[in-house]
Amino acid sequence: MKFSMLDMVEQLRPRYSLAWINRIAEIPQSEWDALAIPLKTPFFEWEWLHNMEDSGSATAKSGWLPNHLTVWRDRSLIAAAPLYIKGHSYGEFVFDHQWADLAARLGIEYYPKLLGMSPVTPAEGYRFLIAPGEDEDELTEMMVSAIDHFCDRNKISGCHFLYVDPEWKAVMERHGFSAWLHHSFIWQNRGYQTFDDYLAEFNANQRRNIKRERKAVAQAGLSLKTLTGEEIPKSLFSLMYTYYSDTCDKFGWWGSKYLTRRFFEQLFPNYTHRVVFVAAYEERKLHHPVGMSFCLTKGENLYGRYWGSSQEIDCLHFDACYYTPIEWAISQGIQLFDPGAGGRHKKRRGFPATPNHSLHRFYHPRLAQILRSYIQEVNEMEQREIDAINQELPFKQK
Repeated sequence: MKFSMLDMVEQLRPRYSLAWINRIAEIPQSEWDALAIPLKTPFFEWEWLHNMEDSGSATAKSGWLPNHLTVWRDRSLIAAAPLYIKGHSYGEFVFDHQWADLAARLGIEYYPKLLGMSPVTPAEGYRFLIAPGEDEDELTEMMVSAIDHFCDRNKISGCHFLYVDPEWKAVMERHGFSAWLHHSFIWQNRGYQTFDDYLAEFNANQRRNIKRERKAVAQAGLSLKTLTGEEIPKSLFSLMYTYYSDTCDKFGWWGSKYLTRRFFEQLFPNYTHRVVFVAAYEERKLHHPVGMSFCLTKGENLYGRYWGSSQEIDCLHFDACYYTPIEWAISQGIQLFDPGAGGRHKKRRGFPATPNHSLHRFYHPRLAQILRSYIQEVNEMEQREIDAINQELPFKQK
């Protein structure tokens, strides 16, 4: 798809200039990170996004064409929006296929669409990146107007922001975006000092079950070790790709294998300060773990991303992905642990269904009308599902 060169740079007023950037490498890391580092989430930092692009994981070929909106004063970057032109809906984990099907029945081209999220990363925190001290309202209005103009000029069906920052959601609703309710499964630290404090939240049956699952891993002759930062040997990054790839392959079409080996390998050494590995070792084989989970951490937050193992070991998944990360999180004062997409196992292990939102604007009047007419009903149904899930959590009755 070709875009007009007029979209590349638009002079709005003497103070500001806007540019659409197709490679984050064109922006100095220090300037981008001055906007991204203050965020709670690590997933919009330059190193992470650049690695997505440079590794071939988020590119035009994979259906994630980078199209980042930037705002400059003179030569200083003062605002940015990580954006991608998508030709499909894979890797988003907000399942808008029903909207695409509806558009097809109406004879409307749904793709391409403009998307704001960290690629293949279903974790809350998306927002425009705006430098401290700037007029956020003015810049937000300017950026929304530029997005509307870009989509109109290039006949893009809609603009979608996924897993948005809750405070930013209210800002964008004032700009006419519609909020769609979803849920993730999130662990929150309720003042726990030890893992036993966490266990004490459960009813007796589930408390015994968790202890049994951890015991099964120990009886298999495995010990789990949490590795962070400079403790992590370079070899584990390539091995993590192998385990990630094998896990995805087991699920076939649903496997969600989007990242390349190069993506994992390039996390070393410049992003190891964010990485947490939980590695399962057999006795006397302490250089090659038989299974691993891969997490990221920033501030008081922990994010589970991927996992895999070289053999089927009873309950290793639960310990490596939930229990040992929780134990580490408690020891580090972590307040929130998002273990990643899916929920079949998580709700039984102390991860309540927790609301999150996406934001949507359709530029075709028929789709826009249908969205406005039905989104409240859709959100009410989702809220009932959240309530039903949380009524079944295996916590003690209070």
